[in-house]
Amino acid sequence: MFKKVLVANRGEIAVRVMRTCKSLGIFTVGVYSEADTEAPHVKMADEAYLIGGPRVAESYLNIDKILEIARLSEAEAIHPGYGLLSENAEFARRCEEAGLVFIGPSPDVISRMGSKIESRKAMEEAGVPVVPGITYPLADAEEAVQVADRMGYPVMLKASAGGGGIGMQIVRSADEIRKAFEGNQKRATNFFGDGAMYIEKYVENPRHIEVQILADGFGNTVYLWERECSVQRRHQKVVEEAPSSFLDEVTRSKMGEASVKAAKSIGYRNAGTIEFLVDEDKNFYFLEMNTRLQVEHPVTEEITGLDLVAEQLRIAAGDSLNFTQADVTREGHAIEVRIYAEDPKTFFPSPGTITKLILPEGPGVRHELAVHGQSVVTPFYDPMIAKLVVKGEDRDEAIDRLQDALAHYEVQGIKTNIPMLQEVAAHPAFRSGDTTTSFVAKYLQEKQGTAMNRVK
Repeated sequence: MFKKVLVANRGEIAVRVMRTCKSLGIFTVGVYSEADTEAPHVKMADEAYLIGGPRVAESYLNIDKILEIARLSEAEAIHPGYGLLSENAEFARRCEEAGLVFIGPSPDVISRMGSKIESRKAMEEAGVPVVPGITYPLADAEEAVQVADRMGYPVMLKASAGGGGIGMQIVRSADEIRKAFEGNQKRATNFFGDGAMYIEKYVENPRHIEVQILADGFGNTVYLWERECSVQRRHQKVVEEAPSSFLDEVTRSKMGEASVKAAKSIGYRNAGTIEFLVDEDKNFYFLEMNTRLQVEHPVTEEITGLDLVAEQLRIAAGDSLNFTQADVTREGHAIEVRIYAEDPKTFFPSPGTITKLILPEGPGVRHELAVHGQSVVTPFYDPMIAKLVVKGEDRDEAIDRLQDALAHYEVQGIKTNIPMLQEVAAHPAFRSGDTTTSFVAKYLQEKQGTAMNRVK
């Protein structure tokens, strides 16, 4: 096992990775920006180094500086967390060239799966069902119209690179494509440096269900059941749970087996997630692969009893998986909600100073935090400040615990999305499992305002 690992990230995921490293006796190196001098991950690290100004381009995306700190601190490996450089093939390659272990898949796999067009091609070759669409970049809006006319509306206009709903839009006519194409292409170029656009058939009223996999360097790959992540706003997940209340055991097994097949077909190693859209008839279609640890990984940990970060570290250190698919059991039901520093009505960020923070406690309650009392939430980073995870013997008990925890969760000084999460948890449709990607728009639109119209 490694003796020292640099965590190239910030916030709750940096704390999460460091916690497991410490449990394994691994020394941790933290990096931080000028805006994060008092952040929890800085205080938790055994060593911490300032790497630049508050903006991510000046600090957390500065590959040269991060590698310099790794060399100075004599770290053996780098854990990228999620977001930032976690799916940056160049960063993974530079780590290897510097003699460092990148805790994740190979640069080539990251690059291939980072392009939605290339990943679609790979899955088609592997025999994994994909959403009907094209596997080449569109030249312009007029070509997009021609493709959509042949395919039939509605369709999803999507950026090939990146994620988080950026460069993505449902279009229902040729006029809508012409209006949407240039703007989405510019956003994709600005955020990801890649303006390639393509089209998929829009699956009406789907569920967003993903499968967690682990793969070692010896050809062993397992799936760790699924997570349902259908409750979203602006194409971004807000509530995640495991297992899905929608799937039957046959479909669950088929999705798991397809995910293992997909991972093996590309020579995947480490932790990864295969994301699917699932229609009302339980037909599932490959959406994309995330070549990193997911934000929502704790719900998988809660139902399997596994520490996914520990498994990542062991695989990266050259160990083989010490369990088989038959050993992967599941117990109970877990739900995670993301706590954002944002106005619950408009979804706009709400930076400021937290003046009071009271966290709910009790059986089956887990917290992952990026802040503490008196933390300054800056406008420079993603507004997620915490994750609340609950577990029950079954889904009803998990929802009861979620409602109770949210009722006792108090954050003062900034606005948060807790009121919205309370509405979701209390809604009869959520209790009944009617959690398609249209949940927020369908059930909360009137109360949450016109911003809901932008939610898929």
